[in-house]
Amino acid sequence: MSLGSALAINFLGIPFGFDSFWQHHGLWFLVLVAFFPRLTLIFATPWGGLFWWLGLVFFPRILVACLATLYYWNENPILVICAWLMALGGESAEKYAVRRRVQKL
Repeated sequence: MSLGSALAINFLGIPFGFDSFWQHHGLWFLVLVAFFPRLTLIFATPWGGLFWWLGLVFFPRILVACLATLYYWNENPILVICAWLMALGGESAEKYAVRRRVQKL
């Protein structure tokens, strides 16, 4: 949890993590964010600051997993765990494929 979200939860009373994923999104959103994280982040989430842009450019799946943890951990922990598994597996598979392709050239 970032310092900003910790301050917002403790001092401003903003209830992060108590929403249900299914109240705000459906199955199509879940599929799109899994396979097209950059497009989904640009069109379906509010734009953030520097860390949001860095996450979007370099680690979009990890950014999705961090946002899922902040917003949906208490209500949908299975989805959050799946998001982290997809993030870690997807990022490493993507980097492996890029490295292998560059070495062939």
